[in-house]
Amino acid sequence: MLLTVVNVLLVIDVIVMIALVLLQSGKSAGLSGAISGGAEQLFGKQKARGIDLVLHRLTIVTGVLFFLLAFLAAYVLQ
Repeated sequence: MLLTVVNVLLVIDVIVMIALVLLQSGKSAGLSGAISGGAEQLFGKQKARGIDLVLHRLTIVTGVLFFLLAFLAAYVLQ
């Protein structure tokens, strides 16, 4: 019973995480930005603001929750 609840929560978490990743704005201007100027933005000190910051933090939370639920389902409840 508890394993079923954890698996359902895991599926919901994955769907939410996919949606959050897809809603985030890109950091470079396509493939040309990734080749020529993507490293500047990757290692630069640009911070997310507004909704991008909220999406970034929620993505981290769902990632940690995914890890915990997967660990719980695989090792603790088996």
